[in-house]
Amino acid sequence: MTNQTPQPEETVERTVRHAAGADPQKRQQIMAGAKRVFMECGFDAASVNDICHGAGISKSTLYVYFENKEELFEAIIENERDRLFEGVADVLASESAPADVLHQFGVTIASIICSDSVVRAQRIIIGIAERMPALGARFYSGGAMRAQTALTGFLDRKVAMGELAIADTSLAAAQFIELSTVALWKPRLFGKAAAPPSPEQIDASVTGAVALFVCAYAPKSA
Repeated sequence: MTNQTPQPEETVERTVRHAAGADPQKRQQIMAGAKRVFMECGFDAASVNDICHGAGISKSTLYVYFENKEELFEAIIENERDRLFEGVADVLASESAPADVLHQFGVTIASIICSDSVVRAQRIIIGIAERMPALGARFYSGGAMRAQTALTGFLDRKVAMGELAIADTSLAAAQFIELSTVALWKPRLFGKAAAPPSPEQIDASVTGAVALFVCAYAPKSA
């Protein structure tokens, strides 16, 4: 009987096998291809055939990973939203003066909201919100509400420290986000402004928002 010498571990060929629908690279391939199709065609006009062609896959592969077009679209939106809003809350962790933190936060949010990818996604969601209200609600909760909730927490801390005087911090957070995108977001959404606002335009809008906000919510002198 011949004894075989075991091969060193590093020379043994290893093949990673994924269960159906569990290969993260394949999932990302599908989502990347489908994202291009959705952004070019919109949700309704993007057919499953278009999506499969854009992602370089078969229909059978698509349905292994996603139950339907709606689930795929929602996964893309969630992935993009997480990517864009990653680190936004970190801005609010700064120990700088409230006005400085608010300015940085406002610039960050306005840049995201007015970007090409977000405006396209917003238009698509608005177009299907009446037929798929739950999807629209999840889109809003995961994006706009996420930023508003993070800002509310920041304002709560500043109120507790006596640096701001705000009765309703949730309302104030929504007000600040709206103020930061005045004359920037709506022109983008409705196609009046074809390109995202310049850094100078964003800075001017946010600077005005901070001035109004701090004036309204500064602690009152005794």
